[in-house]
Amino acid sequence: MWLKSLVLFLLTIAFSDFAEAGNWPHWRGPHLNGIADGKGYPTEWGLEKNILWKTDIPGYGCSTPVVWKDSIFLTTNTDGKNWLYCLNRAGEKQWQKELGKERTGKHKKASGANPSPVTDGKHVYAYYKSGDLTCLDFSGKILWKTNLQERFAKDTLWFDLGTSPVLTKKYVVVACIQSGPSYLVAFEKETGDVAWKEDRIFKAPEEANQTYSSPIVYEENGQERIVTLGADHVTSHNAEDGKLIWKIGEMNPDEDGYFRSISSPVVSKELVVIPYSRGQTMRAIKRGGSGDVTENNVEWLLKIKKETADIPTPIVTNDRVYYISDKGIMVSLNLKTGETIWKKQVEKHRKVFSSSPTLVDGKIYATREDGTTFVFKAGDEYELLARNEMKEFTIATPVFVDGQILFRTSTQLFCIHK
Repeated sequence: MWLKSLVLFLLTIAFSDFAEAGNWPHWRGPHLNGIADGKGYPTEWGLEKNILWKTDIPGYGCSTPVVWKDSIFLTTNTDGKNWLYCLNRAGEKQWQKELGKERTGKHKKASGANPSPVTDGKHVYAYYKSGDLTCLDFSGKILWKTNLQERFAKDTLWFDLGTSPVLTKKYVVVACIQSGPSYLVAFEKETGDVAWKEDRIFKAPEEANQTYSSPIVYEENGQERIVTLGADHVTSHNAEDGKLIWKIGEMNPDEDGYFRSISSPVVSKELVVIPYSRGQTMRAIKRGGSGDVTENNVEWLLKIKKETADIPTPIVTNDRVYYISDKGIMVSLNLKTGETIWKKQVEKHRKVFSSSPTLVDGKIYATREDGTTFVFKAGDEYELLARNEMKEFTIATPVFVDGQILFRTSTQLFCIHK
């Protein structure tokens, strides 16, 4: 008991210093762009260094945890079922809920619990490969539940569902973009009633029909919009009714049948940055307009060769794009022009990067699948600040709250704190 009391005391001290950075409601952070709040995060750690606590995670899942104040939520599969776990900020389990029958993953680094949960501070929403979408309150009470595949359309993805739900002011929204009926659907947060459902069907060859990326919510002229990627198109939808506002096509002029998308779009104040073509291209798109804006709204198009980022989602700041390729090339771009500022091979290794990088307090953190995290200075030149080994398989993106890093591996959740 004395150890738990000590941990809680330390957490109280930490929270008082970093109170402005206490929530991580979406897998890409509080701003949905890979940028975290606060400062004072450790740059160096290891299995025996700067670990405040660790806890075992039953079963298997690849999703990023979400955090609201004292609650940590994460999804997993075990015993043939979908589970949602709630921990407190000392790593102690508060409750667990079974949320349907597991549909197992096909890929070696995937599971039936790849989508990350999302929270608005009142409810938490969990989504699984089985199609189960559930809303719970913070005490673990199930408020409503539905299954998208039973209700709307069978999953026709070649691999494993990776799309996470997103929240608007009124709704929880899921994008299902696949080889078959593709659509966006919005549910009332409180009741689970369908507010709207919008078909999203474009002609694209074979696997190019499919996406594993997550949509992003943003505001334009005081109105909420949802941008989503897949089937060789980028689309923006009105969050109130789902209606299409604008679209951009011609993203696959050679009709490559395998241009499925995994990396998600990122929105800045003026542009939407779109990785596509298995990471072989990156576009910056102007946010305004209506209808087909393919000819007018592409600010720049970058054709990428060796430094292809197929899985990790980029970071977008006011003037920069930062991304890391699957094979570990870190790149800094000028957001307005797409010009390369610097790029550098971090370290050649047989393991790749699937976790997405995060920018916080002037530093970029990028985690490789073997649990090694590289810390870089965000600036005009490449500068590696630290290399940290955890030696565990890691797909989830680390979470940055209150000066602490929540680091999920395939078997454990660590709290890193200096």
